[in-house]
Amino acid sequence: MRAIVYRKYGPPSVLRLEDVEKAAPRENEVSIRVRAASVNPLDWHFLRGEPYFLRLMLGLPGPKSGRLGVDVAGTVEAVGSKAARFKPGDEVFGTGRGTFAESVCARESFLAIKPANLTFEQAASSPCAGVTALQALRDKGGIQAGQKVLINGASGGVGTFAVQIARSFGAEVSGVCSGSNVGMVRSLGAARVFDYTQEDFTNSGERYDLLLDNMGNRSVSGYRGVLKPRGRYVQVGGTAPRWTGGIPDILGLKVRSLFTSQKMGAFLALPSQEGIETLAGLMESRKVTPVIDRTCPLEDLPEAVRYLEQGHARGKVVIAVESPRVV
Repeated sequence: MRAIVYRKYGPPSVLRLEDVEKAAPRENEVSIRVRAASVNPLDWHFLRGEPYFLRLMLGLPGPKSGRLGVDVAGTVEAVGSKAARFKPGDEVFGTGRGTFAESVCARESFLAIKPANLTFEQAASSPCAGVTALQALRDKGGIQAGQKVLINGASGGVGTFAVQIARSFGAEVSGVCSGSNVGMVRSLGAARVFDYTQEDFTNSGERYDLLLDNMGNRSVSGYRGVLKPRGRYVQVGGTAPRWTGGIPDILGLKVRSLFTSQKMGAFLALPSQEGIETLAGLMESRKVTPVIDRTCPLEDLPEAVRYLEQGHARGKVVIAVESPRVV
């Protein structure tokens, strides 16, 4: 089968499309014929081996796996001996490892049935970004109906899901994005949208119960200034030092929370059966609709990663691995 591989850390140019051996599912896994996958910041961090401490897990001096991609949507081909939730022919979506390939094995607990009203491309765009937004708002942020919520970085992968998920909880949502994306973010349900090229939201005078930050482009004092006295700040993205990643931010926010009524913390989502099934329900009920910037073939993955790394993607970048078969 064809798959994207990389044998050394580096820029997207080190990615290669090669023929590799197809793996059989382990006892708790299913094998999926991949129809679509999507690109996440996690992918280019793995590709570059940055922050550098990741290499302790990914491999020294080069990647042990050599496979990239976590989001997947496709059709079940085979199931492991102890996998009972799905059967061959089921259309599923969720997370795996090395999903930029024609076939991939994934734990059945990280998958859900694809909603019938979604294309494979839409489904593949949602697991990582959608579950991150859900867990950050609900589990870390404690979102409640009637709250005022601000999404900084509302036009990106996590941001477009976060605006819609926050609305589904009954919150009043504001977003921050560039001027070219204001209309799109408003169409997702944001009551107010700040164009960061024209207005600094930290000087708006507005106060929020919850701030979900995908950018990390303001000072902590600036973020605190837009929160209510018992508001919450949740960081899920932004720039990070090459060696230590977000560890200093995590520790710094924990310390600050000890001395204020405002709760501040960084967040990293984890795959979960409950999370992916909740997301599937939101999309099936049309409370959440994935936003796709562009769709590329598997061989164009290097350019897709390069585009995402530039930080201007509007929603998600999707890889169409296989088109529907004509019967």
